[in-house]
Amino acid sequence: MIKAIIFDFGRVISAQKPASLFRRYEEDLGLPPNTLNTIMFSSPDWQKALLGRKTIEEFWYAVGPELGLNSRDEIDGFRRRYRSDEAVNDGVMELIRKLHDRYKLAVLSNSPPGLSQWLIDWKMLDLFDTVFCSGDEGVVKPDAAAFEITLGRLGVKPNEAVFIDDTMEHVEAARKMGLHGILFTTAEELGEELDLLLRKEH
Repeated sequence: MIKAIIFDFGRVISAQKPASLFRRYEEDLGLPPNTLNTIMFSSPDWQKALLGRKTIEEFWYAVGPELGLNSRDEIDGFRRRYRSDEAVNDGVMELIRKLHDRYKLAVLSNSPPGLSQWLIDWKMLDLFDTVFCSGDEGVVKPDAAAFEITLGRLGVKPNEAVFIDDTMEHVEAARKMGLHGILFTTAEELGEELDLLLRKEH
């Protein structure tokens, strides 16, 4: 029987930003099209932030000059803009609220340190029994330890948990450990897949 449901954060609980928004960023920064994400998220500094070896502030100050931001004020300004454009995936949040009283819920995310504060800011931290943030733990998905720690805190066995992520590599890692894995595409499809799975495993 399924007792717990574990959600990724980025592009699952938080909505995927539209491509048009990245084009505006790149135009304003004077960057070639389709380069901003590569500069930011292929950076060794991003990997260090995900493992807690850099704070999110240190990451931005390291990557800022590569984006054409040449002072701390410019970096801070763009960082505030980038953060303010983040939004909740309302469909996913509706599902989480429906599941809240019936299952143990968790967040398992590769994120820089401090994800819990983000959840507090979005007034959703109390919906989750535990939050695993790689930057606070020093372990990133798809490392098995990330799943083991989360399952341990929830007090459930692998086959009693569902893991939802938008990255197939992470979903496959969870399945190899015995969790039920769902690759996230849209809130609507997630709702349908969860409904089928939960009825089958009830």
